[in-house]
Amino acid sequence: MAQERPTSWSRAQRLLHWGIAVLVLLAAPMGVYMVALPFQQLLLKFLLYQVHKSIGLAAFLLALSQLVLHWRRGRPAWTESLPDWQRQAAAAVHATLFALLVATPALGYLTAATAPVRIPTLFLGVIPVPHIVGTDPAWFAVLRRVHLGLAVLLVLLASGHALMALHHHRRGDSTLRRMWRGGPGSAAAP
Repeated sequence: MAQERPTSWSRAQRLLHWGIAVLVLLAAPMGVYMVALPFQQLLLKFLLYQVHKSIGLAAFLLALSQLVLHWRRGRPAWTESLPDWQRQAAAAVHATLFALLVATPALGYLTAATAPVRIPTLFLGVIPVPHIVGTDPAWFAVLRRVHLGLAVLLVLLASGHALMALHHHRRGDSTLRRMWRGGPGSAAAP
């Protein structure tokens, strides 16, 4: 990690943050809809699964990029007026979000790979992604439930993260403004 804390998030950090947020917002409802779609609409179901898998792979790659950038560059200092317990809670939430952003798509990939029916994974609809494991109905049943559970947890935690960002923004904290537009902000909330 960087020796000295940067004064603001870089443009790359901000773009990755918001890009990942958009992908999660797209993937979650799509996942629910595509699973509930009847097999009579097989073509639409197939297309939605491919888009969902592409979004998951993209989110996975962006999250890894964000982690590398965070490790190399660091993050700006916490707002000085933030109590220690809130800093610790926020740090724990961020760490859990990163873990979920990596684990959820990875388990989604493994779920697709172990599915009883061999269906290819096509990134962006055209690039074949090889399945590193074979079909296995028993593992598929477990992985599918774990993937769903982690996805729900990711959405709930991300929603809480967003609500707390809005709460602090309304109280005059510059963190959300800096994450949106960049630039250094006052280290202390007014």
